[in-house]
Amino acid sequence: MAQLTRRSFLQKSALITAGAAFSARSWSQVSGANGDIRLAIAGLNGRGKELARDFRTIPGVRIVALCDVDTAVLDRELATARAAGTSPDTVVDFRELLARRDIDAIAIATPNHLHALQSIWAMEAGKDVLHEKPVSHNIWEGAQILAAQKKYRRIVQVNTQSRSSVAIAEALAWTRAGNIGKVTAVRGLVYKRRLSIGKTTGPVPVPVTVNYDLFQGPAPLVPLRRVNFHYDWHWQWATGNGDMVAQGNHQLDIGRRFLGDPGHPAGVFTIGGRFGYDDDGETPNTFIIHYDYPTPYFFEVRGLPVKPDELSAAGAIGGGLGTAEKLAASMDQYRGLTVGNVVHCEGGYVTIPSRDYSLAQAFDHQGKLLQEFKGAGYHHANFLDAVRSRRESDLHGPLSQGHLSCTLVHLANISYRTGRHLKPEEIRDQINGSNQLAEPFGRFREHLARNSVDLEKTPAQFGAPLKFNATTERFTGENSEAANKLLSRDYRAPFVVPQLA
Repeated sequence: MAQLTRRSFLQKSALITAGAAFSARSWSQVSGANGDIRLAIAGLNGRGKELARDFRTIPGVRIVALCDVDTAVLDRELATARAAGTSPDTVVDFRELLARRDIDAIAIATPNHLHALQSIWAMEAGKDVLHEKPVSHNIWEGAQILAAQKKYRRIVQVNTQSRSSVAIAEALAWTRAGNIGKVTAVRGLVYKRRLSIGKTTGPVPVPVTVNYDLFQGPAPLVPLRRVNFHYDWHWQWATGNGDMVAQGNHQLDIGRRFLGDPGHPAGVFTIGGRFGYDDDGETPNTFIIHYDYPTPYFFEVRGLPVKPDELSAAGAIGGGLGTAEKLAASMDQYRGLTVGNVVHCEGGYVTIPSRDYSLAQAFDHQGKLLQEFKGAGYHHANFLDAVRSRRESDLHGPLSQGHLSCTLVHLANISYRTGRHLKPEEIRDQINGSNQLAEPFGRFREHLARNSVDLEKTPAQFGAPLKFNATTERFTGENSEAANKLLSRDYRAPFVVPQLA
């Protein structure tokens, strides 16, 4: 069965190599010299830098423009591009890309709060979009992006690369075939070390190379309150969504696949907090989430190490380990994973580690390896294939699935933000009778105690239990009034996401 699944998956992807050949008809549907797809990349300080590197290696695509609000970042990436033998234009204002007829598609790798607006602007201008996660900064934005795609008939790929993984596709088919019984629960994990972002005593200067007005976009133009301008915006609500997006969005998408790619859950419940340091971060670094699907989905986030001195110990033990390896070695594990998914089944479990999404393993309940699945995929080449074919069905990571997975991020964060502080015994009383919640909460308490966090003195946030209407994408019942206020945001002109749905 595994071999048949692998063959059918590869045939469907049409991605035997990254430089897969395309028919003359497909090539003729693409504008641009010599049939190349002409690509612009927006946001170059994180994932955008990796996109630029990867697309330079794929035949049939040319990077014609680079966009970033930080001219220092632009200069750095332009130098890299020139060293590789190309010379793309550089642009500070994303809007300058829209009217250009020499751009067929835009890869959006900007901060979270800019994604929806830039995606809609790009589609309105006739551009296809490669969309870094998250699809949206809030739930309402997701509906507007979906409406824009329908209205403008554009190809939009969400860059959840695991959707192109051969290993995961094979593991999914093997599990669905009932080889270890039916799925009883899925648990997603992000045990990933996140250091304090520091505490400012007042507004700090914006780097002189940054256009702060463009960076803030839809968000309020308020004085900067974080030490590190780049990346640490992830941990502040106005611009980021915490580790539920920074790493979790990928794992949530994989977890949904093993649940059968369901629609929205009926509800959500959380326990969490930002523990271990007092800084300018706002998002939780320790989190338990329960999504109310017919088969339950649990998610856990931990940003603190096994114990406070574990990072230095990992460095001493690991010898030549790099920083990333040291950080991973300092974290707790669940069924051998620090970041990934564990699919619990009647006769065992399947693990899908994050890494490069090229491995999945099945075990019996005693931990004996039953089956192993290997093989990565070509997600970016798949996007180019769909741009040429003009068939959304060719996409491995369609916008519709990206929106559903991204909504899980927002549901968890809204539950957290509308909750209240409770002491451990009060939380235990609230979840009494639910072993599926009591067990992870017990590990949650033990983990924090090892990090010298006293939940009696620093209570956890008991997130509001919320019911969610999948059709209207609004909360109903108890706690819904406060929760519905967080479905969208106040937008700062002229960076206003248009209402299309």
